[in-house]
Amino acid sequence: MTMQSAIYRGEVVHERRRPKRHRLRYRVFSMLLDLDELPALDRRFRLFGYNRWAPLAFFDRDHGPTSGAALRPWVEARMREAGLEPDGGRIRLLCYPRIFGYVFNPLSVFFCYRQDGTLAAILYEVCNTYSERHTYVMPVRDPEAAVIQQECAKALYVSPFIGMDADYRFRIIAPAGTVSIVIRQEDAQGLLLAAAFRGQRLALSDRSLARSLVAFPLLTFKIIAAIHWEAAKLWAKGFRVFSHVAPATAVGTSVGPVTPEELRTE
Repeated sequence: MTMQSAIYRGEVVHERRRPKRHRLRYRVFSMLLDLDELPALDRRFRLFGYNRWAPLAFFDRDHGPTSGAALRPWVEARMREAGLEPDGGRIRLLCYPRIFGYVFNPLSVFFCYRQDGTLAAILYEVCNTYSERHTYVMPVRDPEAAVIQQECAKALYVSPFIGMDADYRFRIIAPAGTVSIVIRQEDAQGLLLAAAFRGQRLALSDRSLARSLVAFPLLTFKIIAAIHWEAAKLWAKGFRVFSHVAPATAVGTSVGPVTPEELRTE
């Protein structure tokens, strides 16, 4: 069977529109990891480890319930909450790997497929720097669409420079030769922030893993450093700071799509 896991190299771009413009662009790489392939990847590639230390590694405890338990049962339980009965189809996670033992994933995306290969759901797992995370569980209503469009209300405090009264609008091209994740954050006045990752697929091999490690040896350290550096620049520009709003639980989920008004009146 052809390996589904892969590397995607590309760029992350953020553009803040109000009250002042602020733009950032960073070159990065992500890994698309088929959850069922993880044990085989651990055995096959010298630089990659599954639930063990390696230069590039993936740990179950970095995602989902953060308990270290296998992720497929957790993802399938979230699908059932959204009214979807999983049939054993593939689940693939687009995320940053641990690099030399460290990782921080602002956003990880689970692509949940049916056995016939159609996309059933997308789970957006958002993490902030307060060790809190929230997963937005979004059924895919039109799996034949070239661009998947979804939306939900914001449920987790992320940036100190954006309040909680906002909505997310997702525009997704599922992983194939390329992948595109575009998120528009909007408030009552319209577009506030647009963020995107677009990447090109590289087949997974010892060579592509080594090249990615050489090209981005401190990628995950750079991510957390860049978050604080960009925050310092926003603060210097005089952006308003919103107080941290703690969620009811450190690990939360919500189901969509429903209208932002319905989410806010729950």
